Amino acid sequence: MLIKNKIREKTKNLSKPRKTLPQKMVQGGAFISSLKIIRKVLSLIRLVVIGRILAPSDFGLMGIALLTMSALETFSTTGFSHALIQKKENTHNYLDAAWTVLIMRGFIVFIMLYLAAPYVAVFFHSPAVRPIIQVLGFTTFIHAFSNIGVVFFQKELEFNKVFIYRFVGISTNFIVAILAALILRNVWALVLGLFAENVVNLIVSYLIHPYRPRFSKDFGKAKELFGFGRWVLGSNILIFIGEHIDDIFVGRVLSAMALGFYQMAYRISNMLETEITQVISSVAFPAYAKIQDQKVRLQKAYFRIMRLTLAISLPITAGMVLLAPEFTQIFLGEKWIPMVKAMQLLAVAGLIKSVVSTGSPLFTGSGYPNYEFYMQLIRGFIILLVIYPLIELMGISGAAIGVILSVAGMLIIWYPFSQKIIRVSWHKYFDTFWPPLFCSLIMAGSIYIAKLYWNPIQQPLGMAILMFVTVVVMSVCVYIAAMYLLQRCYSKYDILNEVKFFYKSLVKR
Repeated sequence: MLIKNKIREKTKNLSKPRKTLPQKMVQGGAFISSLKIIRKVLSLIRLVVIGRILAPSDFGLMGIALLTMSALETFSTTGFSHALIQKKENTHNYLDAAWTVLIMRGFIVFIMLYLAAPYVAVFFHSPAVRPIIQVLGFTTFIHAFSNIGVVFFQKELEFNKVFIYRFVGISTNFIVAILAALILRNVWALVLGLFAENVVNLIVSYLIHPYRPRFSKDFGKAKELFGFGRWVLGSNILIFIGEHIDDIFVGRVLSAMALGFYQMAYRISNMLETEITQVISSVAFPAYAKIQDQKVRLQKAYFRIMRLTLAISLPITAGMVLLAPEFTQIFLGEKWIPMVKAMQLLAVAGLIKSVVSTGSPLFTGSGYPNYEFYMQLIRGFIILLVIYPLIELMGISGAAIGVILSVAGMLIIWYPFSQKIIRVSWHKYFDTFWPPLFCSLIMAGSIYIAKLYWNPIQQPLGMAILMFVTVVVMSVCVYIAAMYLLQRCYSKYDILNEVKFFYKSLVKR
């Protein structure tokens, strides 16, 4: 009880609520961004440590198991969380019904995973994956019992509490996975880390939120929520096809080892872009829902997010493409070199996805989840059309090219429908795009010049790491300097003022 009260007290005092929506968005973005940074730093450390201990085939086995679990979870998604956040009226009466349905869903997913595991093992020619899938299925059932009240943290933009809730689970996964890898030295280290994270998140959800869900027979409420959630379900199914059909084909057509290479390349290359997208969705969706009827405020909020997204995503992509060989050589070792080309291609795909994903919270928060569905429909269609021949022709690099083509296809929906909602001309988009692109090219030039005089293969590991960090810091400084000079010469681009607004909103009490 004492621990419970302390957690609640800290979450109340961690930050005072903001009076204005822009400040709430910024503060929420700060908490979510901090969480994502911590998560990705821990994830990167974990990948490097475990990547040097385990074989690529171990990551491939875990990838197959997670792929199977993700498939069943996606095809049974209710969309209740999005519906609860999007609704303007009081939604407390819906919580028990939604929680009951989620537990039923979790149990069904667990049983289906347990029964499907042998057939998945045969499909991917990997017998060792069977028990892994069955154990991960049980973690899905455990997670279903989490306190549904935590959804109100996001609805009310209380992202400080979201930070605490998720941070505890992330840290648990990190510690357990690394310790287990050092002891077991096999794929079960990854399984135990994920299992521990779900158990801890379940416990913390009840410590951090006072709501206590009960079983309910009022399925009419759940049906009403699903009226909105069906579009989320449809979009999630198409997102799964767009994001994971390449994994399925790589694992089936090539091997578990090839899937290990491919998924490691994807995780590293999209590590930051993916987190930027998730931060945007977590913060922007509830904010857009609150101002969906105020077009001027909606337009300003959207382009503020767009500027920040591009200012971060473009230089990250440039750096990833140019430094992927050195990063792999230094931090992961020779055995991971075959994934470098795929990593570079997937970094480009991540950039495009971070741009079009700015439309997802806009569409859903403005009450047009069908637009998101259409965008994902095009993505899924393209990837299904091209993935098999490209893998047969070019292996995992072909799969990466297929991903680029599919996310590029999403632009067909993203541009006209976002333009329809916020009502601006193409000039506004162009003025937002070109400044960070120009500065990123300058940064890329500085990295290219540095690489002419630096070869990590000919240096001791410690010196190679030091030089790598030096090049990264130098390139960041070049990019910031270029942005500063550009803003002095081109007054319309005020990204540095946006950053100042971000900072002042954080420190102002």
